[in-house]
Amino acid sequence: MATVELRFSAQPEHVRTARLVAAAVARRAGVDEAVLDEVRLAVGEACSRAVGLHRSNGVTTPIRVVLTEEEKTFSIEVGDEVPGAGVAAADAAGVPGARAAAPAEDFDDADGEDEMGLAVIRGLVDDVEVSAGEAGGTIRMAWPVNSADVLS
Repeated sequence: MATVELRFSAQPEHVRTARLVAAAVARRAGVDEAVLDEVRLAVGEACSRAVGLHRSNGVTTPIRVVLTEEEKTFSIEVGDEVPGAGVAAADAAGVPGARAAAPAEDFDDADGEDEMGLAVIRGLVDDVEVSAGEAGGTIRMAWPVNSADVLS
């Protein structure tokens, strides 16, 4: 299992770098070429969401992106460190929202951008897990790999 970890300060200009790294590692892992645009877009959305959460909540720690190549899957985890006790109940469309237990005065989801970002990610990626807790939140996305296509 090969892993690449990327950390960057919560600045929007670093999201592009995360997208490029994710696409390069996904290609190397054997993700189908036709899916690479979805990988780029999903990682860009997840990283932009994390940057927005950090900036709007005054969190100064870096955003973390972990790219993991396994035998049959390639996964990406984008983590933020904005505290919240859990993910709100899914709405009618099945998209989880902002962290429900965070006090309103301490948590700002930038006027619903959190929910919109999650909806976009769910539209791009079939295998998505969203979790949040007191240490922050994580979006885990996974794609199948073609083991015969993996570069040596």
